[in-house]
Amino acid sequence: MLVLSRKKNQEIMLGDDIKVTILETGEDFVKIGIDAPKDLTILRSELYKEVKQENLSAASGDKNAVDKLKGFL
Repeated sequence: MLVLSRKKNQEIMLGDDIKVTILETGEDFVKIGIDAPKDLTILRSELYKEVKQENLSAASGDKNAVDKLKGFL
């Protein structure tokens, strides 16, 4: 893990097209802004984990439902 210290209005570049700007700092928070290509998905880590789990659940499917559908064909 790379650890950097930044002050308000300072930036960090990730590659050539992603810029992270420190907008505000408080006692127990940091507000950041991210400039990135529109086709790049940016999620908070807790939301990313939820989406990933939902995708895994949807992909695994319900075997009983699949067997019922086969009965209709």
